[in-house]
Amino acid sequence: MSASSQPKWSAIKPKLVTLTQLELIELVKALFDQSADNKLLLATRLAPDALGTEAIEPYRERIVVQFFPKRGFGKLNLREARQAIRDYRKATGDLGGTLELMMTYLEQGTAFTNAYGDISEAFYNSLESVLNEFAKILKSREGQEYYPQFAARLKQLKSDASDIGWGYGDVVVEIIEDVDGNLSHSQ
Repeated sequence: MSASSQPKWSAIKPKLVTLTQLELIELVKALFDQSADNKLLLATRLAPDALGTEAIEPYRERIVVQFFPKRGFGKLNLREARQAIRDYRKATGDLGGTLELMMTYLEQGTAFTNAYGDISEAFYNSLESVLNEFAKILKSREGQEYYPQFAARLKQLKSDASDIGWGYGDVVVEIIEDVDGNLSHSQ
């Protein structure tokens, strides 16, 4: 199916208004049963109190498995790992959980290169990009409240990355020191 032949919301919306309440509930239930992402989206929008901390775990696992699967070597599909972060953020809008997944990505990537040696410039560019976004969010008005939750892990990441090549260690130190300088005084 080409992109131009994909169903359009404009074709679906008029049909929704004709459904009975029972039909609409059945449709939403089918969507709920169809995927973990749909379950999370619906729970976030309709029953956020029902979400436990375990809601983030399938997304975390999608990240971890790219670096350290239970069997074999990591495939380093960084696109898939970063997609897990985007999927969670889009489904929930949960800034704290999104930061948690970003930190997981950074920790796993750094641990991977410490375990297996230098990787590639593209690998480090991806890690740096996520760290830059992480820092930007933390320094934002909404993100500042999360700094204490991540301060110790950022310090550990800085230590773990300090001797890594391709300039990655230097960039990590620079970004984390900037975050610390901007936010540690406000705590």
